[in-house]
Amino acid sequence: MAIVLTDSLKKLLIETAFELKGAAKRKFMAQTVRGLGLGGQRVAQSELGWNRDTIRKGMRELESGITCIDNMSGKGRYKAEEHLPNLLEDIKNIVDSQSQTDPSFKSQRLYSRLSAAEVRKQLIEKYGYSDENLHTSETIRVKLNNLGYKLRRVKKVQPQKKYRKLMPSLSN
Repeated sequence: MAIVLTDSLKKLLIETAFELKGAAKRKFMAQTVRGLGLGGQRVAQSELGWNRDTIRKGMRELESGITCIDNMSGKGRYKAEEHLPNLLEDIKNIVDSQSQTDPSFKSQRLYSRLSAAEVRKQLIEKYGYSDENLHTSETIRVKLNNLGYKLRRVKKVQPQKKYRKLMPSLSN
């Protein structure tokens, strides 16, 4: 006996699964497949586009009552500082001599005349980093921003223009 899903039911199941994340999604998928009965995993894979491994994991969680914890924070790249532990200190040493504070003292940011590409070039020349191991200029720009540096020239403080105050009788 073949399991037949209507288009509206398919749409509802797909949208619901899309909204859920992690263990809640797996539990929903497993309960749905269990409700479909024998051959439910195949139907869910072919009709709903669900991954059978995810369904199986959800079924095991449902049967055992133990929820698997996903290591989502462990995914992705390592930070540049983990590859190159002295990187931030070396960037500070280069940029500190070329930076100055905001002349209007409106912010705590430091302004630097150096570009991220120039900082990268100096890291290679002065500190012996290799071009292959050193991260891109964009990564160095992000690190500079995180350290509190603004990569732009400092504008001189412009004196404010004196505006004449309009008299109430002249405002018409």
